[in-house]
Amino acid sequence: MNSEAVVDNEAAGAGAQEPRAVLVGLLGRGIQLSRSPAMHEAEGAAQGINYQYKLFDTAGMAPDVDIEDILKSAETCGFAGLNVTFPYKVAIIEHLDELSDAARALGAVNTVVFRDGRRRGHNTDWWGFAESFRRNMPGAKCDAVLQIGAGGAGAAVAHALLEQGVGELRIFDRDPEKSGALEQRINSSAAHGRARAVSTLEEGLDGVVDGLVNASPVGMASMPGTPVPAGAILPTMWVADIVYFPLETELLRIAREKGCHVLPGSGMAVFQAVRAFEHFTALVPDSDRMEAAFNRFDSKDRA
Repeated sequence: MNSEAVVDNEAAGAGAQEPRAVLVGLLGRGIQLSRSPAMHEAEGAAQGINYQYKLFDTAGMAPDVDIEDILKSAETCGFAGLNVTFPYKVAIIEHLDELSDAARALGAVNTVVFRDGRRRGHNTDWWGFAESFRRNMPGAKCDAVLQIGAGGAGAAVAHALLEQGVGELRIFDRDPEKSGALEQRINSSAAHGRARAVSTLEEGLDGVVDGLVNASPVGMASMPGTPVPAGAILPTMWVADIVYFPLETELLRIAREKGCHVLPGSGMAVFQAVRAFEHFTALVPDSDRMEAAFNRFDSKDRA
């Protein structure tokens, strides 16, 4: 699988003439607390462009909201592209003209670029999680890791974990078809049997587990709670979450109190945004600057 760390040639070529204005957005459900607008707009201002980031929040709409209508509206209004989050990272694929290598391998899209009348889907989540893990979890033991959640974000996290050297990745999802499909997708690529779908949390936690990763939406402000019982979290584990609003989920709070090394979802959120900004603008963003914008943002202001 080619790395998304290298921007597609056509995206880079489009940056020969710097855009004077960029309009992008985020498609998802229950996203009013998202920090993406703050990160993207601050970086756009620092780059000297008129950068606007809008929310396409489907909360309150019918469950079968028409994604195609949203995409057409965004194109008509001159959007350069959209970020995509829960629950549309897989469903959006059928509405796209082409996929990057990473998006095709993962079967999930979190960034759509509109260019030359075509829609190209990318996945920057996997690089975002991998980069966060590399920077913040040096030396973490990864012989056996349990991942909860096998949706669009889960696919990206699973590939990133295996890239980081996880020996055995156990995957649990409340929908066994999802975990089974992700196991097959991963093992048919370069994982060589290192992924294993488990039917229960108990099966996933059986024996020694070095790390626990929540790649499900459980813990979000709109879906409070923890994906595993508190008693399942042991001080010997490291615990990661991809949820970032709230920044400290109940899962991370429990893990921190037990002395676990924890990895919040902020890192993945920042680094996936870094790569998405690059796709939208063909400009190289400053990751430290985007992280600073993320940290300055008070989520209460968007409540």
